[in-house]
Amino acid sequence: MYTTLISAAQLRQLLDDRQPALMMDCSFDLMNPAAGRQQFEAAHIPGAVHVDLDEHLSDKTGPDRASGGRHPLPSRETFARRLQALGLNPGQQVVAMDRQGANYCGRLWWMLKWCGHEAVAVLDGGMAAWEAAGGAVIEGASPSLPAGRFELQPARAETLAAPDIARRLGQPDLTLVDARAAARFRGEVEPLDPVAGHIPGALNRPFTENIGPDGRFKPATELRAEFERLLGSRDPAAVVHHCGSGVSAIPNLLAMEIAGFGRTALFPGSWSEWCNTPGLPCARSQVPG
Repeated sequence: MYTTLISAAQLRQLLDDRQPALMMDCSFDLMNPAAGRQQFEAAHIPGAVHVDLDEHLSDKTGPDRASGGRHPLPSRETFARRLQALGLNPGQQVVAMDRQGANYCGRLWWMLKWCGHEAVAVLDGGMAAWEAAGGAVIEGASPSLPAGRFELQPARAETLAAPDIARRLGQPDLTLVDARAAARFRGEVEPLDPVAGHIPGALNRPFTENIGPDGRFKPATELRAEFERLLGSRDPAAVVHHCGSGVSAIPNLLAMEIAGFGRTALFPGSWSEWCNTPGLPCARSQVPG
């Protein structure tokens, strides 16, 4: 069972052995939501289904949303029904992939853990690594698979809500790690949310720092050293990840798990929920110089 990363070579072997893996392509473009499906239809791994951030991994209008922010989580029950419709069965190996540095497929990886499904791994290097390894691709729409029998299990991922974080700000049992780009974190620019800045006391690690020049996650030892430098004397178990809307925080969370720190927590509403909640403090940083 693969639970963090799977290489292109390992996936090819899995498919050659005719293991019943379910491949989920989460390619997406935040500024052009239709682009992900177009990318999928232009070239995808045979048998893969397309999973859309807005359609499958968020719930912007439902009455039973599990978080706030720009990409609210659906309830676990709603997401379980979506997974059944996508063809997932209990215990089945899921391989999540995208073309955006694990930004969007990381969300699927985490949500499956949140629903109790441990057998899910991110394709390291994404579709570029698959094609570079000589993996087959086909054109066309997402296939309709028979409905799966997936059932919810106890959550294997922890979330914190804005009130919980507000109560614990400044306490040693809470270390916030913000995955947004440095300029957004500092409050110099804000292209998506009404307020610029960050949650007071948060540390900044842009999610792109987890990826090496080859497009794959950095080695575990390198990731561990980088997070140790970031955290200093802070307890890794106290880390809560966030970003703009709870999506790009996941590569940091996944990287910490790869590095051997265990599974840390997520604030799914992230900055988009925090800065829209009256009374919560917001901070900006000065650029050193």
